Amino acid sequence: MAIGIKAVPFAVVAQVLGVAGIIMVLIWNISFRGGLAWESANKSLIFNIHPVLMLLGLIVIGGEAIITYKTLPLRKELKKLIHLVLHAIALILGIIGIYTAFKFHNESNIANLYSLHSWLGIGIIVLYGIQWIYGFLVFFYPGGSSEIRHESLPWHVVFGLFVYILAVGNASLGYLEKLTFLENSGLEKYGAEAFLVNFTALVTILFGTFVVLTVFSKPVAEDEYSYSAIN
Repeated sequence: MAIGIKAVPFAVVAQVLGVAGIIMVLIWNISFRGGLAWESANKSLIFNIHPVLMLLGLIVIGGEAIITYKTLPLRKELKKLIHLVLHAIALILGIIGIYTAFKFHNESNIANLYSLHSWLGIGIIVLYGIQWIYGFLVFFYPGGSSEIRHESLPWHVVFGLFVYILAVGNASLGYLEKLTFLENSGLEKYGAEAFLVNFTALVTILFGTFVVLTVFSKPVAEDEYSYSAIN
């Protein structure tokens, strides 16, 4: 089902939400959680890197990679390159973000991979990596035949959206999990930090929603390798 609305308005709203989400997650982890650190006696500072990088990488930059194909009035080859590079950055930040969670757990003597959030996180980063490698080989270098690219593109779009929606959902699950731990440790349920975390989750979901809406909207300029509205 296609939406008869241009992609740019959806993209503008997404940009605002993305900036807001990054600011909110930084305020939470710096002002309320004490800051960010790769090495620290306070192991919680190591964990604080995790939500920041996951939101910045897989959600925001990953979302920007999707948006570029519908909103940039550029040549298809340049749009492909931007799309590829942004997804690569998102993937790298996501891998580092997941590593910080393992680092925090290992240095704090906490078991790994015991929650649904962690299971989904590993699955998502693996799928994201597979999607990127396939896109690189088929659409960038060495590149598949015209027939392969034509047949692969709809699946590439649908699979990419599936992984992205999973990432947004899992990020929300992560906020919930962390907030639940904090509240069980004495954090005030109706305090400023609890509201900030919940609103950050809402902004994350809204950002993801507007990213997805761009995929179903009219592109600024279409070409044979651009995303077209899904019918």
